[in-house]
Amino acid sequence: MANVEATQGAAGATAAGTAGAARPAARPAARTSGQAAPRRVIVRGVAKASLDFATILGVIGAFALIATAMVLGGSPGAFVDVPAMLIVIGGTFMVTTISYTFGDVLRAQSVMLRAVLYHVQHPHDAAIRMLTLAEQARVRGPLGLQDQLDNLGFDRFLHKAVSLVVDGTPGEEVERILSQEVEATSQRHIRSAGVLRRAGEVAPAMGLIGTLVGLVQMLGNLDDPSSIGPAMAVALLTTFYGAILANMVFLPLANKLDRNSGAEAMVKQIYAIGAASIGRQENPRRLEMTFNTILPPAERVKYFD
Repeated sequence: MANVEATQGAAGATAAGTAGAARPAARPAARTSGQAAPRRVIVRGVAKASLDFATILGVIGAFALIATAMVLGGSPGAFVDVPAMLIVIGGTFMVTTISYTFGDVLRAQSVMLRAVLYHVQHPHDAAIRMLTLAEQARVRGPLGLQDQLDNLGFDRFLHKAVSLVVDGTPGEEVERILSQEVEATSQRHIRSAGVLRRAGEVAPAMGLIGTLVGLVQMLGNLDDPSSIGPAMAVALLTTFYGAILANMVFLPLANKLDRNSGAEAMVKQIYAIGAASIGRQENPRRLEMTFNTILPPAERVKYFD
């Protein structure tokens, strides 16, 4: 009996030892599977509103130099004339409205602020962001990007691109939809810049018209010496105001809007290419090479190196 109990005790101890040995052995297996599991990366970004100090410095500096010249001349008040302002500013606005719709002209006024205050997104950062999403989708599948949508609210276009991929839209369809939106946005920016350029063309012409008005008034009142001065002021100041508005406001801001629009189109193109590549389940390394073909040398990425 004692031998039986001893045998049973030994068997129990052996079983317990075997079970005890089996439990620690399961932990390395868990670690191994943990190492093979995809690394969950949370993609975040912030659309920062940044001041373009080059534009601010250029505009303020140019006006400051002209104002300094007026003050040094001794009579800055002589450069203020309400009728001349009405002819140039009001006439420029009305004539520009002839070339475009009233809504386009009003929209261009708000778009002018984009040359001074705009959201900064660098193409390099956009490429890194898309490569991170592509690597995660490569391991977890496109549906695995669903938990990233809440972190992509900082950019409506990127959120839409990833949403199309998560919804199972084919890669070619994703690229077509996003490319159409990029093209539509670029056309709106081109139209707004066109309004500013048209205003830059009209302002000097309105200044010339004001000059002619002033000369006619002056020549019609040569018998009254007191009216010659105000008429001559209108004649000269309208040309002055027209040149100032065209060459210091409208045309420079139109060029800056074109530059900002090109940078924004580049970022959106990167998002569109990346989303289409994820939808086609391509290798992220191939996507990296594609990005580097469109990025300037200083912005190229080395994500997998």
